[in-house]
Amino acid sequence: QVKLVESGGGSVQTGGSLRLSCTASGYIDSAYYMGWSRQAPGKQREYVAAIYSGDGITYYASSVKGRFTISQDNAKNTVYLQMNSLKPEDTAMYYCSADITGPEYGGIWLEPNTDFGYWGQGTQVTVSS
Repeated sequence: QVKLVESGGGSVQTGGSLRLSCTASGYIDSAYYMGWSRQAPGKQREYVAAIYSGDGITYYASSVKGRFTISQDNAKNTVYLQMNSLKPEDTAMYYCSADITGPEYGGIWLEPNTDFGYWGQGTQVTVSS
């Protein structure tokens, strides 16, 4: 059974940085997309970034492109999300996921579906102005 555990959340001021980590236990096929999503109170969960485990290709939501970087360390079964130049609108619970479906299809940025794949419990990120 696959288990994903996130860490690294916290509170920072506008312009600050945080690095989130997601460590996976159990076997995850290299054909999976490892992703980060976020959900703010009263809002839909949205993908922010993903990486295809097989070849390392990365995907980013337009709202975080140029500020966030997703990476993976296969030896540690860990995926990271480096978040720079944080803004108050980045405040949310951040979730790690592993899924055979990526965040983008035909040029359309998809909504995450928690009925599929594997999901962590989340880590809170709060950015104050």
